[in-house]
Amino acid sequence: MLYKYKNDYKKIAMGLLSFIPNLKEVSRLSTEIEWYEAQDDRCLFLWKNDDGDFCGIIGAEIDDAIVMIRHVAVSPQFRKEGVSFEMFTSLAKRYPDHKMMGSFEVAPLLTKWEKTHGQE
Repeated sequence: MLYKYKNDYKKIAMGLLSFIPNLKEVSRLSTEIEWYEAQDDRCLFLWKNDDGDFCGIIGAEIDDAIVMIRHVAVSPQFRKEGVSFEMFTSLAKRYPDHKMMGSFEVAPLLTKWEKTHGQE
């Protein structure tokens, strides 16, 4: 289930974002979190699995028509379980009238999800 980021989740969010290769340094992670916090149209969502563990994160910019997914990360022990696709599906349900798009890094994964979910 997706949970909208709040300050209580900051350390968890930073930990999950640190799985993204270019976000390894704490200063870079802090800057990224601050970027999402700076404007209401930028959102981080954390994914909690059925066991109650936060195991994924998705970051997006949302306007009137588009959800632009900027970041997706899943804890290594939960990879290959479809967590990223579950996050995409949940985000699409949250914003049913929006087109989902991905950044350069996210677009290939989002395209795979679209093909398996008839979202093309």
